[in-house]
Amino acid sequence: MGLQNGRQRIGGFFGEFREFISKGNVIDLAIAVVIGGAFGKIVTSLIEDIITPVILNPALKAARVDDLANLQINGIKYGVFIASVINFVVISFVIFLIIRAFASMKRKEKHQEEIAAPAPQERLTLAIERLAEIMESKS
Repeated sequence: MGLQNGRQRIGGFFGEFREFISKGNVIDLAIAVVIGGAFGKIVTSLIEDIITPVILNPALKAARVDDLANLQINGIKYGVFIASVINFVVISFVIFLIIRAFASMKRKEKHQEEIAAPAPQERLTLAIERLAEIMESKS
């Protein structure tokens, strides 16, 4: 009896786990994490391979450093910090652009719904006609 009870608990545990994993939110979150990781690599490449050579090379040459990560004073690697700040700014800017695009799409949808919706006078007329139909059907 104890072995059977233990199997039921394990089966119930895995059943609950399977149900948890199969929920849409968990799957959406997993996809977002994977896409976020790939996006982070793209931004890092943008910073290291494009922005640093084009924009920061003059500053790096003045500091006599080949790599942004090698900028340091007394062991303090402020170059790594600068790279992280640049990554943050780029990611924040891209997220801002995405959110702005979604907000613009929502405004357009709302505007189209407002155009498609009947005017207040039309709604009042429709409501009076429905009320009249109901009263006629009851009499």
